[in-house]
Amino acid sequence: QVLLVESGGGLVQPGGSLTLSCAASGSTFGIYRMGWYRQAPGRERGLVAVITSGGATGYADSVKGRFTISRDNAKNTMYLQMNSLRPEDTAVYYCNIDQRVDGSSRRYIYWGQGTQVTVSS
Repeated sequence: QVLLVESGGGLVQPGGSLTLSCAASGSTFGIYRMGWYRQAPGRERGLVAVITSGGATGYADSVKGRFTISRDNAKNTMYLQMNSLRPEDTAVYYCNIDQRVDGSSRRYIYWGQGTQVTVSS
């Protein structure tokens, strides 16, 4: 019962920055883990960054020190701040929510539609 809407993608030069947003609406209670994934053409979808309900974060090695995942619980919005972007960061970025309800006896996974990030000079 959660709808995810992503925004913020676009074209940026190498070394530039972008901030992606993912707004969640609906029954957003019980969100256990949120994350950003990306998929380049011909590549499998891979994890970029995650943030747990407790605020713990994790990052793929390729983005550590450059990307920052955060969330605004009041706005039910997750962000990915991307700095020092490289051409290899070019991909479709997807937000993801892992929701657990009924004492975690039920688990639901939601995906956003994806937003294109292109890093090119």
